[in-house]
Amino acid sequence: MPRVVPIDPVAPDRATLAEAVRVLRDGGLVAFPTETVYGLGARAFDARAIARVFTAKGRPPTHPLIAHVLDTGAARALAAAWPREASVLADALWPGPLTLVVDRASHVPAAISGGADSIAVRVPSHPIARALIAALGEPIAAPSANRYQGLSPTLASHVVKELGDAVDLVLDGGPCDAGVESTVVDVRGGAMCVLRPGAVDLGRLRAAGAVAAGAIEVRRETADAGTPRPSPGMDARHYAPRARLLLAKNRDEALRTAALLLSASQGERVGLLLCGAHESVLSHPRLVARSLPGDPAEYARQMYRALHELDDAGVDVILAQAVPDGEAWWAVADRQRRGATSSSQ
Repeated sequence: MPRVVPIDPVAPDRATLAEAVRVLRDGGLVAFPTETVYGLGARAFDARAIARVFTAKGRPPTHPLIAHVLDTGAARALAAAWPREASVLADALWPGPLTLVVDRASHVPAAISGGADSIAVRVPSHPIARALIAALGEPIAAPSANRYQGLSPTLASHVVKELGDAVDLVLDGGPCDAGVESTVVDVRGGAMCVLRPGAVDLGRLRAAGAVAAGAIEVRRETADAGTPRPSPGMDARHYAPRARLLLAKNRDEALRTAALLLSASQGERVGLLLCGAHESVLSHPRLVARSLPGDPAEYARQMYRALHELDDAGVDVILAQAVPDGEAWWAVADRQRRGATSSSQ
């Protein structure tokens, strides 16, 4: 198992950061918390370390990593061009859970971008992430610290469970605040196009860009397998638990379907994930139920943790109540949809 070191999420100690920097400079991988989820970090310009990231995750080489930097100046140094739209969004939303896709500078290794001509960059706000980048003195390439297409980790224990010895050091800074990945916006070509919904919702993007409804495109299609793509999280199936995930339109349908599964199955264990307060109306020895808050931000913060718990409980199928319609729920709804998509699709 990897070495797991507790670290203060508000005031990270220098000795622990120095150990993490040594691991990175030796070509190792360090998992660390961000405000979104835990990242699996490597030096962005170390080709061997980058290759280890892809191997550890079982991730196709056409899938880009996100370069984490300390400020806008460092982000611009990785870009061949920096559009006005990039400055507008960066000025308003960095540091924070926003990733910008820009043209990649020629000196930046193509492996970071999955072979694409673009690069995804962001300035995290989490004190541990920022302190680690500052101590290393260079960009850190970091996807989520989990196996490819699996649930993202919001606790250090999730990282250990998912990656084991594939990661050299885990900085345990407690639970991640947002609990869902960054919003990815492509700002090439004088436009703002959302490639992945995330912790920054459409309302905040519009306010930051001072644009009206409809001025920001949301790309909902998925990328073809084997084709370089500008953003992570564009697979049809992604963010999926080990158990089969099924979606129910509402609470009543979720409860009815759970009861049917329990009565029809031959020893199958069923997980139930509901949204909002509810009375416990189902009781069964093969049922494991969780209820998440009806507030979209709180739901997002707890979603992956609840799904990890259901997986750890050994359920065979998870029946999840679909979250409400509306822009406030866009990231959660996207994760539910992709997590419930069959790997054969």
